[in-house]
Amino acid sequence: MKNICVYCGANPGRQEAYSSAARDLAKALVDRNLGLVYGGASVGIMGLIADAVLQLGGRVVGVMPEALVRKEIAHKNLTELHVTQSMHERKTLMAELSDGFIAMPGGIGTLEEIFEIWTWAQLGFHAKPCGLLNVAGYFDSLTTFLDHAVAEQFVKKAHRSILLVEHEPEALLDRFASYEPPSIQKWVGKAET
Repeated sequence: MKNICVYCGANPGRQEAYSSAARDLAKALVDRNLGLVYGGASVGIMGLIADAVLQLGGRVVGVMPEALVRKEIAHKNLTELHVTQSMHERKTLMAELSDGFIAMPGGIGTLEEIFEIWTWAQLGFHAKPCGLLNVAGYFDSLTTFLDHAVAEQFVKKAHRSILLVEHEPEALLDRFASYEPPSIQKWVGKAET
C-alpha cells in the first residue's frame, strides 16, 4: 500500500473527538509511510487531517472539482492538488490513486463516497479495503442498519464483511494491511444469510 483515501467532512463536527481522531489517523498514516488522498479542502476535518499529515512530513494529494475549488477553499500547500471537471472524475481519480478507503465522520458526501467505493468492491471493480473509522460511535446506527440489511437478505454477509469497522486508526490500518477480499461474486437474486 502507498496511499489511503480518507473521506471526511468539510465541517469540524460537534465533538473534539473527531478532530482528535483525524490527528491520530494522520500520525498512523505517516508512521506507516502511507500518503493521504482526500477531497482537497483546507476546512473542517478535511483540512485538519491534511495539515496534520503535512506537519508530520507526510504526502497529501487533494482532488477537487473546479466548481468547488473556491467554494470549499482548496488547500494551497498540498504535495499535489488535482483539479477535475466533475464530481464523477474526482471520485474516479481518488479511487485510482488509492490503495484503501476510510470514511471518518462526515456528512452526505462522505457517506455517498464510501458507499460508492464499497459498491465498486462488491461488484469486483477493485479489491481494495474499505472501512469506517467509528469515532465516538458516529457510525453505530449505520452499522446496525447494515446488519439489518443482511438479516433482511438485501446484502450478502460476504459483501457486508468488505466494509471494515474499527474505533482506532491503528486497528483499522492493521486490518487493511492483512485484507483479503471475499471470493464471492455479486449476482442478482436471493442474498446469502
